[in-house]
Amino acid sequence: MILNTHLNRLSCLVLSLVLSLFCLQSASADLPIDSSSESFVVKAINKTGPAVVRINTETLVTSNYEIPDTFPDDPFLRDFFGFGQMRTTPHQERIAGQGSGFIIDSSGIVLTNAHVVDKANKVTVILKDGRIFNGQVQGTDELTDLAVVKIDPKGAKIPIAPLGDSSKLQVGDWAIAVGNPLGLDNTVTMGIISTLDRSAAKVGIRDKRVDFLQTDAAINPGNSGGPLLNAQGEVIGINTAIRANANGIGFAIPINKAKSLQSYLTTGKQVPHPYIGVEMVNITPELAKENNSNPNSPLSIIPEIEGILVVRILPDSPAEKSGLRRGDVIVAVNGQNINDGGLLQSIVENTGVNQPLKLKLQRGDSLLNISVQTAQLESPA
Repeated sequence: MILNTHLNRLSCLVLSLVLSLFCLQSASADLPIDSSSESFVVKAINKTGPAVVRINTETLVTSNYEIPDTFPDDPFLRDFFGFGQMRTTPHQERIAGQGSGFIIDSSGIVLTNAHVVDKANKVTVILKDGRIFNGQVQGTDELTDLAVVKIDPKGAKIPIAPLGDSSKLQVGDWAIAVGNPLGLDNTVTMGIISTLDRSAAKVGIRDKRVDFLQTDAAINPGNSGGPLLNAQGEVIGINTAIRANANGIGFAIPINKAKSLQSYLTTGKQVPHPYIGVEMVNITPELAKENNSNPNSPLSIIPEIEGILVVRILPDSPAEKSGLRRGDVIVAVNGQNINDGGLLQSIVENTGVNQPLKLKLQRGDSLLNISVQTAQLESPA
């Protein structure tokens, strides 16, 4: 009996060791680590880190201050009362800013966030090797938070960050964020891709038009404009610190989005942003029925169908000019059935500016077809 017990314990121990070795081998196979002494993170940073730059900005802000005006004509009144009327005087203040960016070609093109350099009077670009260049803002786009800054290397060799393909990313891929948080140059944080195509609206940023990469790699204001790298050291996104309260969550603009807009930004052209001018929510028969049965609902009776409910029409917008109304339910666009506002937004974006869209909608008991021509959205407001 005692011998059998010892044999059983020995068998369990051997089995546990075999399983442990198997798990270790499996875990090792999932990590992009080779037999060399350098980890894949070290190789990625050595490959792209030199192209990551620090961007210092200086912005002149004019404010009007009210200061007391003395009594210039009557010394007695001046001495007795101290001061007379208030007068307004302009005051200029220099506001310093700081962010990150990365060089993408030998001519000195630097990608960064629009909010890092927007309205800056002076831009200074500092390389990891200590070289300092004056930067010229070539173009900014507030809606995507992208900007291009140009430096003049004067024929000198400068490091270049290799660009990857963000369309090939999968949830769980490695994500390495590089930037200059709090002025600490070339700080590296690491995580994974948590989510793909996280819309700005779902993040709570209603004045942006971009679908973000979400990562758990730490991103803060100093990282803004810096690159998000894959395990091979290729840039897959541009770090964007857009949520001050987003602890443990970071967002990045997919690099493919930046590629598609780079030519506009480099030449200072306006980035096309088509819109039709509606605020909308997804609707289902159940939600519509709940609304219709609520006597305190701000909406009138709406069709109990699946689609996109128009809750507001922006003044002087294409939607208003086309005859769309609050309470309409959009059920199809260009012959395609639709029940998601994000998909409608994507269709509008891909249609282009000054292009027609054919909407099928339910208004009360009537099914209508309306044509809307997109227009350029001039401001995030």
